[in-house]
Amino acid sequence: MKKVIHTDNAPKAVGPYSQAVQMGDFLFCSGQISIDPKTNEVFTGDIKTQTQMVMKNIEAVLTAGGMNFSNIVKTTIFITNMNDFATVNEVYAQYFKDAPPARSTVAVAGLPKGVNVEIEVLAHR
Repeated sequence: MKKVIHTDNAPKAVGPYSQAVQMGDFLFCSGQISIDPKTNEVFTGDIKTQTQMVMKNIEAVLTAGGMNFSNIVKTTIFITNMNDFATVNEVYAQYFKDAPPARSTVAVAGLPKGVNVEIEVLAHR
């Protein structure tokens, strides 16, 4: 049975989608961007801070779904500039010390709200 996951500890959806949807033992998380969930303000500054904010938002959604980073089996990273790859990777790696998930990284022309990184995850209980 499909269950919508929502938490006030992650940004509100900026469109017609859920923060995450749980189906059986899987948690399908929508992409997170650098929005502060407390103020709903978008941060478009340095890529390191953007990525840190994204990872905190992912953590909040995972927690709401009863999971954590060790449950993630696949991630997709969208970045607007491949020159930012090393910095994004540096922050991302801090969350996956052992057995990192499968991953794709895609350069895109633009992302919502003018941010430079968006990350979506798929987790399994």
